[in-house]
Parts: sequence; structure tokens; C-alpha cells
Amino acid sequence: MQEPGALDRISAATADLEPVFAAVDSTALDANAAALVRRANGLPVRVASKSVRSRAVLERVLGSDLTAREGFRGIMTYSPAEAIWLAGLGAQDILMGYPSVDRESLATITRDRVLSGRITLMVDAAEHLDVIRAAAGSDHLKPRICIDVDASLRLGPLHLGVRRSPLREPAEVAGFARTAKSRGFRVVGVMFYEAQIAGLPDSNPIVELVKRASASELAGRRRAVVEAVTDVTGKLEIVNSGGTGSLEVSSADPVVTEVTAGSGLFAPTLFDGYTAFTATPSLYFALPVVRKPTPQIATAFGGGYIASGPASTSRTPSPVAFSDALGGLVRGGLKLLRNEGAGEVQTPVAGTGIAIGDRIWFRHAKAGEICERVDALHLVEPDGTVAAVPTYRGEAKNFG
Repeated sequence: MQEPGALDRISAATADLEPVFAAVDSTALDANAAALVRRANGLPVRVASKSVRSRAVLERVLGSDLTAREGFRGIMTYSPAEAIWLAGLGAQDILMGYPSVDRESLATITRDRVLSGRITLMVDAAEHLDVIRAAAGSDHLKPRICIDVDASLRLGPLHLGVRRSPLREPAEVAGFARTAKSRGFRVVGVMFYEAQIAGLPDSNPIVELVKRASASELAGRRRAVVEAVTDVTGKLEIVNSGGTGSLEVSSADPVVTEVTAGSGLFAPTLFDGYTAFTATPSLYFALPVVRKPTPQIATAFGGGYIASGPASTSRTPSPVAFSDALGGLVRGGLKLLRNEGAGEVQTPVAGTGIAIGDRIWFRHAKAGEICERVDALHLVEPDGTVAAVPTYRGEAKNFG
């Protein structure tokens, strides 16, 4: 008999819950966390909170005080309000993943000795320094900053990667570091996010070739950037790189001091097509079946949880199974309708044997974004017990 998988355990443990809800299998979650550490090849993994969005899950990975467990170090946050909230819960090593112009939050961070020591701000333009300085006022502490460096691949007029930092070449990054230092900032790190490697599945040989070329180009340029900035600032605390899809590549570079990952904990569908690793999906959401327009189509309530990014079928949730009235789990044979997709208030799914009152299980395309749709995750333990733990949405009053 086949060993029960994550969805089997989730389906059995949550049979009495009323959908819509999202659930996480803790066994798969823990296994995925261990896999991230193995793939990082000895470098510490910084957890990207935008791909988790649940304090309880962050605590499970980093420990109850949000400091670190073996193989992990710190959190990469996506807003200063979130960073302040997590620091108040005990997190001591927080790297902002993105620049911010939230003056109120920046003032709170830069005027508080504890917060300014725990939170490193991300910058890539002189305007960011202006905003931080204005928010800090005259009685500020010396802000810690990390410089975001463009890690995309450029082939002639082609730009492969994301549009983030305007800083790219060693001389311009070092010049910016010099300016920041002269204005009283502590330049403690540089970050390189190679989205064209980390976020691109290995769909064909051409993609794999481009990813290898990008890794080679970035390794040389990253080394030169680090050397140039170090000449200005002295040894850097942080040389951050990577994402769930590129841990092996980033951790192989000797100048990198840490890698970032978060999506690999939940393993959404966008990470199904990688050859370097196979993660076990740990997060699913359930929708109730409310209509049967034809014997071959069942319509679920809600479900239009489209992931951010370019509009395409890769951004839609995927139906993977359904639970019938007897509690049985039936896998496979389900698909969204081409002309309707996942809808705001209803999602028709093609598949046989589904009845009104059954529930259909889906996987989201991206990791933390599903947590913006629910107030809690139902965490299923190995013994079958279930604990409802709040998502950021469920705790929104705590950090804006």
C-alpha cells in the first residue's frame, strides 16, 4: 500500500472543516525546509517572508524567537511595517528585500536603537537615502543599508530578468556606496537577485543554456562588485543572492555569504519544472462544489486566486484532487476550463465523479500569495492534529 502523502494527510485531518480554507502538511513543510538547507551547501538560508506570510510557519523554521535554527539565518521582509512587527516578536536579523518610502515606518526604525540594529534597509538610489535621512530627523542613529544590484542578464538589447535596481557595474555600485558612507549610512551588504535563474523553470534546453550563461556572467560581475564595494566600506556582513530556484548556483559562488529562499517551503506549482530539485507540495486550499452544470463539470465556490506576474495559465491555481462525501480522496483528471479559468466567485472544473458538496483541492501558482486570501492556515501535524495558525492577513492589525 502506498504511503500517505501530504494531501492524503491534509484531506483526512480536515474532513470536518468547512471550505474555503488553506492547509499545510507539517511533515512536507519540515522536509522542504531541510532540503533548502542541503541545497545551500553550507551557506545560511535567509527566509523570504513574502513567500510565507505566516508567523507560525516562520517560527517553525527559525524557532519561536525568530532568530535562527541550524542552516537558517534571519528573515528577508517585504515592508518596513512588517519588519518592525517581526523585530518586536524577537527577530534580530532582518533584511528589507525592497526599498521603501514609508516615512513613518522608516522614522520608527532609524530613531530606535534596537530596531536600527536589527533591521537593514534596502536601497539602490540617492533618492532612497534622501527619504531615509528626512524620516530619521536630526536625532537619528546611523542606518544600516544594503545595496540592491541588478543581477539580470543582458544580451545586446535583450534584458533577461526583473527590472529592479539601476545599479549594475562595479564602479557605479562602489560610487553609490561611497556616497552613502559619506552621508552617514552604514553600508553592510549587497544583494543580487537573479530572477532569470531562480524563477524560471527548466522548460527546455534553450532555457537551461541561458541560465548557465547568466550564472557565469553574474559570478564574474558579482565578484568584481563585491571587491569594489569592499574597497570603500571594508568587509561586508552580507552578500545575499539566490532564490528557491537557484540555491545550488548562488551557494557555489565563494563571495556569497548567504542565500534567500521561501517558496520552497510550500512548493507552489511555479516550482514544478526544475531539474536541480524536486520539492514536495505542502500547501493546498479547498473549495466547495456548489453546482453541476453538466455531468462532466463541477463548479466550485470562489477560487480566482491568480498569482502576480505576467498573465498566463502558469499564474492560475491548479485543481489536483477532490474529496467526496465519504471522505475519499480522488486524484487526477481535473482541469480548469479554457474560457473561464479561475473565477472571482466561482471556478468550473472539468472532471468526472464530482458531486455537489464535495470539495476540490487546489495548489496555488505562487507561495505566500494564497495567505492573502485566508485568515488562517490549518497546520496538520504527523499525528493528525490540526492547529489553525493566523496568516499575516489574520494578524494585519499588528503591522498595518
